[in-house]
Amino acid sequence: MKYLKTPISEEDIANLEVGDVVSISGYIYTGRDAVLPKIVKHAEDGTLADVNVDLQGQVIFHTAVSLAGVGPTSSNKLEIESSFGPLSRHGIKMHLGKGAIKPETVKELAENNAVFAVIPPVTALLGSQTSDIEVVCYPELGMEALHKIKVENYQAIIAAAQGKSIYDK
Repeated sequence: MKYLKTPISEEDIANLEVGDVVSISGYIYTGRDAVLPKIVKHAEDGTLADVNVDLQGQVIFHTAVSLAGVGPTSSNKLEIESSFGPLSRHGIKMHLGKGAIKPETVKELAENNAVFAVIPPVTALLGSQTSDIEVVCYPELGMEALHKIKVENYQAIIAAAQGKSIYDK
């Protein structure tokens, strides 16, 4: 088990390999289909500060936040997977979700010293490890707004790192 606290350093990411089990603690962002394209646009336009977002060394968990809790959505949805490269270029170090991603996405992660980790869909367990839920921007999107949450010992498996994928055959 490798223990990571946010913000995550370049060195910590460089030392992760496919198959490593990690425990993540600290503040992370949550976002999925509706909000990630908006955050990518802000990153590309240089306006992240306008929406109170700092991606440096951060984790983005592909989930919505609801009264039922948080649980991973499929990271290979077009709107989500297409955000990996731009968000990694602008500071995201770990994308957290579920599902196989394309080889091109694995390559983009490697080029930006970022990783993809899969987390089991265990909403009840994750709920007990989640606190301090705050809407950061786009509150009109409801549970799909960009949130910042505090997590304690979220466990995940590194599925893509250093140009390799756990899904490679």
